[in-house]
Amino acid sequence: MKTPDPFFLLDPEAVAASRIADFARHVGVDGTDYAALHRWSVTDLEGFWGAVWEYFGVEAHSPYERVLAEESMPGARWFPGATLNYTHHALRHLTDDGVAVLSLDETGAGYEVTGGDLRSQVASVAATLRELGVGRGDRVVGYLPHTPHAIVSFLAAASLGAVWSVCGQDYAPQAAADRFAQLAPTVLISADGYLFNGTRHDRREATRQLAAALPTLKATLLVDHLGLPGLPTAYPSLVVPWEDAATRTEELTCAPVPFDHPLWVVFSSGTTGLPKGIVHGHGGVLLEHLKTLGLHSDLGPGDRLFWYTTTHWMMWNLAVSTLLTGAATCTYDGSPAPHAKLDVLWELAARHRVTVFGTSPQYLLGMAKFGIDPSGHDLSSVRVVGCTGSALPASAYPWVRDHVGDHALLASISGGTDVVSGFAGAAPNTPVWAGELSAPHLGVALAAYDSDGLPVVDQVGELVITRPMPSMPLYFWNDPDGTRYAEAYFTSYPGVWRHGDWITLTSHGTVIVHGRSDSTLNRNGVRLGSADIHQAVERLPGIAEALVIGAEEPDGGYWMPLFVVPATGVSLDDGLRETIREAIRTGASPRHLPDEILEVPAIPHTRTGKKLEVPVKRLLQGAPAEQVVSPAAVDDPGLIDYYARLGAERRDRRKR
Repeated sequence: MKTPDPFFLLDPEAVAASRIADFARHVGVDGTDYAALHRWSVTDLEGFWGAVWEYFGVEAHSPYERVLAEESMPGARWFPGATLNYTHHALRHLTDDGVAVLSLDETGAGYEVTGGDLRSQVASVAATLRELGVGRGDRVVGYLPHTPHAIVSFLAAASLGAVWSVCGQDYAPQAAADRFAQLAPTVLISADGYLFNGTRHDRREATRQLAAALPTLKATLLVDHLGLPGLPTAYPSLVVPWEDAATRTEELTCAPVPFDHPLWVVFSSGTTGLPKGIVHGHGGVLLEHLKTLGLHSDLGPGDRLFWYTTTHWMMWNLAVSTLLTGAATCTYDGSPAPHAKLDVLWELAARHRVTVFGTSPQYLLGMAKFGIDPSGHDLSSVRVVGCTGSALPASAYPWVRDHVGDHALLASISGGTDVVSGFAGAAPNTPVWAGELSAPHLGVALAAYDSDGLPVVDQVGELVITRPMPSMPLYFWNDPDGTRYAEAYFTSYPGVWRHGDWITLTSHGTVIVHGRSDSTLNRNGVRLGSADIHQAVERLPGIAEALVIGAEEPDGGYWMPLFVVPATGVSLDDGLRETIREAIRTGASPRHLPDEILEVPAIPHTRTGKKLEVPVKRLLQGAPAEQVVSPAAVDDPGLIDYYARLGAERRDRRKR
């Protein structure tokens, strides 16, 4: 089969000047040959990760005995003997006068936090936490918007060897408590509110309710972000104003901790039952993020990353790690496309000379549908447009080239909260094919397995990782024997990580993501990827969003409806239905055609923006809503009842 031509070809001078090419030269590999570098990185794990440690000058308080002492999954042991601290590495490259964090919001306002200011605030908050009884292994939790306060709080906790966890303030107090109560935290850090789409959201009472649901708290640090008056007098724990906590004159001391000492707990979506707490370690995150940001994103001193995220999405954790490379990171409080100024993110990226601009497929597709043209801003500084959260359709690639510029590498990335990083994406020395991820990331032994557990190329298979990564979870919280952790990833293929996505590894080295394998469409024995249908439909100007479901029925039948949300001012009529069918025929295949096309008011998502394919399927099949999905995990909880009613109405019709 003839290899298709790349959509984006590399500038040889830019490749030669990139950090990944320099790293390749450092290890004796041709810097223009990404495939050769990747092969080495997964066949010689100890050589590769040892080289990452050396190249980035990781500073350990005590040295490691060897790189990989135990390779089994689960249970891999990385860099035994080493002690270090993430916070030390996040702050060590910052200069007193250089910008470390740019605080931005949807009004276009902003302020700079210098390296000296950041270091001083971290030292001050760390001293405050220590006086409140926080020590190594204790938990500090944040109920915070995406502002510098969250970064300072995290770095302060990590400097003490405490364990951090955070979620955004759009979570209801009970939803936040479902996560944080599992951790038995010592201190809560919360803000008085946040900004979104022109509205100032008061979260003072929500903070009080959350604190009341966390009986282990010794204190709450309260951030005066919106300038609202103080808390109610009846408060369940000691309250310390942020101004008092963060303005002391203190010296920062970072506690050396073992390589696999817990750094943070990130939580699964919690669509069924309590969210799972996924624990990552200081050293694993440090190395993985240095590789991802320093090599794949080519970040270093003088660069700036601006990735739209919330504090409860793993991209917040990755964005904070920009500091590890000596580059500056941007925080942003607000809507990605506020009614007052839909293109504010692009305006801010231009004004602040952003190097890496990160977003989601929905944002890029929305910009195209709204007719926004970012090229009205000077985006010449943007070297990379990163995109993750779901598969980026091929139709978005020309839009980015035409409206951002052909100088920018469009890096579609696929990974997960589970490893708080990417499995596949792009690099300065990889070509780009539209609709495809350029290559597996360095150090990621990625494969596609067929139903017999054999690796396949140019065929759809299960995304698996056959050798360990340093940022794989240490364990799940409250899973002392590791049973839930093993069941989550290692039951299908013992010793091999099964992630739960359908992918195709192509013969030209790229990766195509087809959607979640647990929501696979399987009509007449033919496996279909839901993402292929979504991409074909959602590029249509009359469609805002789409969701396809394949539901097995009690009589042995199979129902594959397509739910669509029409664009504003558009209704779903026979003409639009035929347009949708033709888009699926040509953009996917005739086998992908749905049984019905139904108009719905909205598609439900997790709070990090992923479509709830499996829960909707189960609701349509008649599973009780309380067993299917937690309302706290859904962006619009009212949609749970809506889809449950749709399923009940269909079952009633079939009985008649």
